[in-house]
Amino acid sequence: MTKPTCPTRQTWLILAITAAIGLSACKILPTPSAQGGDSANSSAFNPDKMVEEIWASKVIPYLQQKAGPFAEVHALAKTDPAAAGAKYGNPKKQANSPWTFAVRVEGKIVAANTQSRAATIDVDVDGDGKADARVQIGPAMRGTAIRDSLDFVQFNDFTNQIDFAQFGKAFNAYAGKTVMSKLPRDGLEGRTAKVLGAYTIEGGQDLPLVTPAEAEIGPKP
Repeated sequence: MTKPTCPTRQTWLILAITAAIGLSACKILPTPSAQGGDSANSSAFNPDKMVEEIWASKVIPYLQQKAGPFAEVHALAKTDPAAAGAKYGNPKKQANSPWTFAVRVEGKIVAANTQSRAATIDVDVDGDGKADARVQIGPAMRGTAIRDSLDFVQFNDFTNQIDFAQFGKAFNAYAGKTVMSKLPRDGLEGRTAKVLGAYTIEGGQDLPLVTPAEAEIGPKP
């Protein structure tokens, strides 16, 4: 019977060197994470550019065609939101989303808040001296009313909820940059205002909050 032999010290040394060489030749690659994938998608998705490309050719013509006078739209919206939405809004909206209405607001500015970045003007459209609508003039603007009023923009066209939300904010940013930034900020009360935009009826609002796509403020009286 042959007696088993144990590896010599020299043999162990050779094995250790061989293993070390093998490990040094290996390259450890990081496993791609979900965060990395999202970053790649984010770099490809450019909502600001998308809005800029459709603003003049699609957004403004759509709103000009769809919008109704504020008093008319709001009266119908309060009694029959679905009918008002079908006529002045986006009938293709998600079933659980509130109705959003395209509207024209014309009247006299009876109050203005320009102390914060979320500046607004209150507009009297029926001449009774009381505000009927509150118009955002930015630069910071709430909501996604412009996006939500467009029947050619659908949630299912986007990869996820985050992209859809960013696209909605991009409309506000573009309107702020190209329209609201040109409006006067001083001595607004008593001037006339003319606005093309959209609003959503939400609970707890003092006045309907309109996000403009076009806006003009007349000279001081």
